[in-house]
Amino acid sequence: MTNSPTAALSTAGVSIWLDDLSRSRIDSGELTALRASHNVVGVTTNPTIFASALSGGVGYGESIADCARRGLGVAETIIELTTADVAAACDLFADDAARSGGRDGRVSIEVEPGLAHDTAGTIAQGRELWARVDRENAMIKVPATPEGLPAITALIAEGISVNVTLIFSLQRYRQVINAYLTGLELARAAGHDLARIHSVASFFVSRVDTEVDARLASIGTPEAAALMSQAGIANARLAYEVAAESHESERAELLRSLGANAQRPLWASTGVKNPELPDTLYVAELIAPGTVNTMPEATLRAFGDHGEVRGDTISSEMLESNQLLNALDGLGIDYVEVTEQLEREGLEKFTASWDELCATVARALEEAAA
Repeated sequence: MTNSPTAALSTAGVSIWLDDLSRSRIDSGELTALRASHNVVGVTTNPTIFASALSGGVGYGESIADCARRGLGVAETIIELTTADVAAACDLFADDAARSGGRDGRVSIEVEPGLAHDTAGTIAQGRELWARVDRENAMIKVPATPEGLPAITALIAEGISVNVTLIFSLQRYRQVINAYLTGLELARAAGHDLARIHSVASFFVSRVDTEVDARLASIGTPEAAALMSQAGIANARLAYEVAAESHESERAELLRSLGANAQRPLWASTGVKNPELPDTLYVAELIAPGTVNTMPEATLRAFGDHGEVRGDTISSEMLESNQLLNALDGLGIDYVEVTEQLEREGLEKFTASWDELCATVARALEEAAA
């Protein structure tokens, strides 16, 4: 790997995953190049990413024509296209998976967002996607809704690796950790090899700042202005503390003694949405061993160009992070209200992207059949 800020980030214990995937990125060699130049060791996807990839159309024409000839509907075509991309990316990262014992080299594919409040539907589609990709270094993304929690447990119990997504609150994160550990206990009882099961918990960062900063701006006082653009990082740092505490529990230690892997916190939504902030903010301020940072390409390249690794920027900041959230509460910004709103909005955005994806594929199938 290169001698660069991303290499230093990797050395500091942060796994770099790219938050993007498309067939053209695979076929052109761009993804391979980013592995070599920017220390990328995994990929995450979501409905928005696939909607963007398929709307571009590059690389999908022949596959869509084949689906049309076979009489496949929109939903089945989407599964065909997306699982093929994920399988190809899994093959590309197979060496990273082998070298890291399965911690990295992971490629995530998300269940349909319309299933976010359907436990049985999430479990069924999670099984289907896992079987269709048919690669051990895949991960099934499941949103951390109340209905998603038992689905996470059920999939882990079957030996399926899971990327838990759309986590905003510390309380929900504790529930996610419990769902993972329960799944491991059931997997052990069912005779699965715990060492082959992996999980990450995707804690969203920049979206927290976007919402909290809007509320601070509406307050308009100097005290409010002094707290701008700090909530997302403070929230994530406290999530790291929650993860560390969970790893030290007797329950987790027993499972690890039986070969289980710790569920790692993953920092998602790390692209800066406020152009006044440093473009590497949500990478440089969230460095600690045993974490994953999934970055859009612009953030990845920015950090590779001028990112700074100052060692662990999380562990020593817990007191300040707690004080920050307490200060927000003192100004009347309700943490539970903010995180619940962000979860709803996140699902709405993914659902809108899914609808766009379905419309794009429907048009492509009609054109291919004409």
